[in-house]
Formats: sequence, structure tokens, C-alpha cells
Amino acid sequence: MTHSGSDDVVITGVGIFSPIGVGAEGFKAGLAAGVPGFRRSERLSYISSPDCICGEVANFTDATARKEHLRPLRKSVKMMCRDIQLGVAAALQAMENAGLKKGSFAPERAGVSFGANLMSTPPEVLAGGVTKCLNESGDFDYDLWGTEGLRGMEPLWLLCYLPNMPGCHIGIALDARGPNNSITHDEASGGLAINEAAGVIRRGRADIMLAGVTGTRLHNVKTAQSHVWDVLADGPPESCCRPLDATRAGEVVAETSCTLVLESREHAEKRGATLLGTVLSCGMSCVHTVDGKPNEQRAVEQAAASALRMAGVTSDELGHVNLGASGHLKRDMFEAQAIRRILGDRADVTPVTAPKSYIGSAGSGSSLAELAASLLTLQDGEIIRTLNCRNPDPLSPQNVVSGENQPTSNRLFLKTSVTRMGQASAVLIRT
Repeated sequence: MTHSGSDDVVITGVGIFSPIGVGAEGFKAGLAAGVPGFRRSERLSYISSPDCICGEVANFTDATARKEHLRPLRKSVKMMCRDIQLGVAAALQAMENAGLKKGSFAPERAGVSFGANLMSTPPEVLAGGVTKCLNESGDFDYDLWGTEGLRGMEPLWLLCYLPNMPGCHIGIALDARGPNNSITHDEASGGLAINEAAGVIRRGRADIMLAGVTGTRLHNVKTAQSHVWDVLADGPPESCCRPLDATRAGEVVAETSCTLVLESREHAEKRGATLLGTVLSCGMSCVHTVDGKPNEQRAVEQAAASALRMAGVTSDELGHVNLGASGHLKRDMFEAQAIRRILGDRADVTPVTAPKSYIGSAGSGSSLAELAASLLTLQDGEIIRTLNCRNPDPLSPQNVVSGENQPTSNRLFLKTSVTRMGQASAVLIRT
């Protein structure tokens, strides 16, 4: 299915909180500096990553959220865990970047499509309830939880950790009364959020949609899970994350949030908005074997092929492909080999890039920030380079942009993302 100019969906604003910079300009400056945003965590005394190295959003605390990033919602900050704070802050920032103020649009014609990680409660928040469930021997008694344990919990504690709450807070803050939905598909969430938001606009149910994601893996429990489930990179912070490189040694846990403001072209042009790009199409796929094992490569291939087909675009028209590769020893190549199949004879010609080399892996929070890396650098006629990829894996497409940004006049790019469960999304953008 191709889209005519009358139902075009355009991107008019970007809001972002990342380890390399805050805001569209700050993030773009971080990309230009060419230095990854990894260091020892300053906020947490210990996390289960090698040497506690991570991609942390600097100077973002409850105090700065109330005073600056979430000032209009400062009384609600206590009801938001870090994932939610980052997500809502990025959405407010994106609307400001788009030049959209509350009251300047019809509330019923604005909505939210937001992706988030499953959010874990910190152990210290559970401590009071757990203590009340200890029996005389000091063992935890499950039978006491309902009658005694819950009395030791904050009455509204669960609302601080529900993945639908970013969309809830954003809708209330902006008085956006249109469609509002939440997505929890890890890395694939960003592409799925764009797909849903663009579909709402094309069906005529909204003029403005905020498509966003948020996620932090910097958490006592979540980082421990990542240590078990994934391969975490060890070594100097400036070089430990090496997506697509033959010597890659794992990924870096991180936190990021990003929101894109989508509008119908008619609405955006009528108000004189700056158009950053056009969403041509989205594809998605989930692939498992008959015995339940995920097939990430096949999922990416099908999602990418679907996006190209729906836009009426062939793979040889692509200016570059923006991969979700993280430095994982196995998973990088699942995605890379899928793109190699999609590109066919141009697999070693078409440029590819992997922005996680700058910002690390934040689960749901990663994909739209990676997309924004291409979106913003293409404003200057360049493809963002991949850091630390000096020797591309032989199984990967070989034209990995590295060393310096690559000049280009081709403004068409494909963004792919995939989860360890075999869920994939692909978005085709023209700037």
C-alpha cells in the first residue's frame, strides 16, 4: 500500500534524553562529538555490569525533574519511577520542539502511542512489606502478604511502575484526549508505536500523535537480569561497545527516552511547522519455530520486506539502513544477515550504521533514539557513523559507516529493531 500526499504522516518534533545529550540539539551535538556516553554509574552505588559501566542520562534526578524537565507536573513526580519520568519529559520536550503548546490544538484530535519496558520495583521499596511477612524463624511467609505485607507498602506504589503510565501522564499533561495506547515489546516498541500512531492519523482519528518510547536497564534487578540473559561488554568505556565489529564482546546497559511528534501533512503545513521527515511505512513480524524458539533473523527480514513493499520502494533505493545492533556476539548477526538478504546484491554497497555504539541498550527506550540519530544527521546531508567498528564481521553487510560520518544525498532510510523473543519492527523514513 502506497500513501499519497493527502494522507502523508510527517515528523515535526523530537524530544530525547540520552547518555550523550538531552534535547534534539544536545543529542545531535553528542553524535557529532563521536564519543560514547558510557561511564561508571553516578546514581547507583552498584549494578551488575562490568565495573558498573553503563549509559546513564546525566543530571536527571527527582530534584531536576521537578525543577526543570517536569516542572508543570512537579506534584506528580512522586508517582513516577525513572522510566516514566524520562518518558514524560521527552514527550513534553518534543511538543515544545514541534512548536505545539497546550491549547493550540484540538484536544480530541491529539493522542499518544507509547512504548515502555516492564518496570521493576526497587528492592528498597518492597522492604517494608517484606519485613512484615517474616515469621518467627526469619523466613518469608507468603501467607502473610495479603494480610500484613501490603500494609507495609505505599498505597499507590504500583502506579509508579505500570508501563501504561507514561501515556497516561502525557495525555493528562497535554490534554490530549485522542487515542492513547501503550506497547511493551522491548526493542520493537518504537517501530510499533510509530506504526500505530501513523495509522491513527491516516484513518482520520487524529491530527497529532506522540509516538514515543522510554526505558532504563539501570536498576538493581534489571541489570542483574541483563547479566544473566545477555552478554555485557567489558573493557574501557570508550571502546567496549563495538556493534557489527568482528571483535565485539557484548552490549552496554543504558537508559534512554525519545518521543517523535507525528502530524498529518495537511495539519503541519497549515500551522507552518518544520517538517523533519515523512513516515512512508512500517512493517512488523514475530517469528518462532514450532517448538517456541525465536527466529530473530527471519522476523527482521519479514518486517523489513513488509515496510518496503507497503511503501512501494525497492531495497536498492535505500540511502542507508539503521540497525539495532548492540555488540551482542550472536544477536548482531541475526539482524545483519537479515539485512544482507534484504539488500541482495547491494549488501556490501548500501551503507549501514548502528547508533547503539553511542547510547547503549535501553530495551524499549532505544529504537526511536537510534532513528532520531539518522533523522537529525541527515539534516546535514550525512549518515551517522558507527563507533568502534574497525573490522566488520564477515557475516555483516560490509559498508558499515565508521571513522567519519558519510556524506549522502539520499534521504531515504530503513530503521530495524528486534527483540530476543523474535519480535521485529521496521520503519521507512524519508527526510
